[in-house]
Amino acid sequence: MRTSPLRDSTPVRLALIILALSVLGLFLVAPLLVVFGEALARGVDAYVAALADPETQFSIRLTVIVAMITVPLDLVIGVSIAWCVAKFDFRGKSLLTTLIDLPFSVSPVIAGLIYVLVFGLHGWLGPILQAHDIHIIFALPGIVLATLFVTFPFIARELIPLMEQQGTEDEEAAVVLGASGWQIFRRVTLPNVKWGLLYGVLLCNARAMGEFGAVSVVSGHIRGRTTTMPLQVEILYDDYNFVAAFAVASVLALLALVTLAVRSVFEWRYARELAAEGRA
Repeated sequence: MRTSPLRDSTPVRLALIILALSVLGLFLVAPLLVVFGEALARGVDAYVAALADPETQFSIRLTVIVAMITVPLDLVIGVSIAWCVAKFDFRGKSLLTTLIDLPFSVSPVIAGLIYVLVFGLHGWLGPILQAHDIHIIFALPGIVLATLFVTFPFIARELIPLMEQQGTEDEEAAVVLGASGWQIFRRVTLPNVKWGLLYGVLLCNARAMGEFGAVSVVSGHIRGRTTTMPLQVEILYDDYNFVAAFAVASVLALLALVTLAVRSVFEWRYARELAAEGRA
């Protein structure tokens, strides 16, 4: 009798489990422990004082503001693109699908440089913007644009496979029953993809708060004006203020852990929903 290749022996399974846990411990758990350990190296009072620093407080506020602007925009853009790609056939569909992946293939630093070349003082639109006293680069609009570029694929990429898998039968049935386009979208399409949508928003928010490369180029690193949390970590570390740098880094690490926890909850709820539908 032949043994299935999917049935490995106990030693092989044990070795793979140990290898996986070792990799996770070395590259994920150990760095997190170092971050929190260094942040609390001088005690809780020093940790709180580092986070209460005015420049650090500004970087936290700016990071939240950027996320509050970019995530809703990404939500509208991502849902629109996903609905268009998954539910309709048109010329240029493959090109649009390719362009969605552009931020994944282009370095964020290059994206930031492109914005500088377009909106900078000596860029294509720089003289026009300067004449009207409009500041894009080294200001909040530039940070938002750079963050928007690197985050907009997340929601669309989560929704497109899910919408394609579900097909168009439900929408077609709604059309037959006389539903309008907005009613179809709100009562049929969105409920079917709600967990994928929430997951995409979660990833988008985490990336928006943690983006460094593109924001570093367009921000100018102006202390107290254009520094987000990742930039503040770099500034504090370069100033040899290691406790404060790791304190801010610990906030970003906590964000990552919360993201993983909420993601697990979403996946659990989605699995329960699928199981309930299967029993029904």
